[in-house]
Amino acid sequence: MKLLFLHGAPAAGKLTVAKALLRIVPGRLTDNHAAIDLALTVFDFGAPGFWQLVQTVREAALEAACEQGVPLLVTTFCYAEPEDRAYFGRVEQIIERHGGKLLPVFLHCSREEALRRVGNPDRVARRKLSSGEHLIHDLDRYDLTAVPRADCLRLDTSVDPAEVTAQAIVRHFGLGS
Repeated sequence: MKLLFLHGAPAAGKLTVAKALLRIVPGRLTDNHAAIDLALTVFDFGAPGFWQLVQTVREAALEAACEQGVPLLVTTFCYAEPEDRAYFGRVEQIIERHGGKLLPVFLHCSREEALRRVGNPDRVARRKLSSGEHLIHDLDRYDLTAVPRADCLRLDTSVDPAEVTAQAIVRHFGLGS
């Protein structure tokens, strides 16, 4: 199994690029908000137990995909250093234990572009962060950076449309072959 780990700040274009990529190559998508939405049925956002449930669901989904031989799983994630380092380490362990390949991609854009995107109606409809004020708070509070791997592909989503970014990922990792 290949895990394409798309990560970056809110409004960097992770889900948009993931959907564009899956129009080019076959695969499955686990958007980071799927686990968050499930956890919201049990807890208020950020309540004790909330993030533990989110991580447990994400890890269980990854284990199941590996065990069932899903060829390509695309996942989106807002990686913050150092807060998410332990979680990312567990993701690496799951993939390695099943003989899979981790393909990390860091998507980023300018602060101005993220602020332009953050209020998009689709973000509001999916209950994603949609306030410019909250976005600035998160950008200033967290180190939303690339995962600590030398093989992490870094792409600026403010330069090219999602389809072009997706094609660059497919080419870089040889996913179309």
